[in-house]
Amino acid sequence: MAGYWIAHVAVSDPEVYGEYAKLATAAIAAHGGEFLARGTRTIWLEGKQRERNVIVRFASVEDAERCYHSAGYQQALTFAKASAERDLCIIEGN
Repeated sequence: MAGYWIAHVAVSDPEVYGEYAKLATAAIAAHGGEFLARGTRTIWLEGKQRERNVIVRFASVEDAERCYHSAGYQQALTFAKASAERDLCIIEGN
């Protein structure tokens, strides 16, 4: 079964977050990730609203988790932590 990253992000420093996005995109691609939604229109119905929402599909939950723990993504994450408040989870699906 596929693994999906679901991320909700509030960006506080767009310039620094741009560095995260550049590095993260490369790390995600290297692990076979495919962006299904990235910063597109969102209709928020419940919970804490964030302006940026992302869905990435991987071949498996294990691939999604490997990507997160990879050196490339961890490097990207240093920029994200300095420039945004984020929630990220992996969900198994079709």
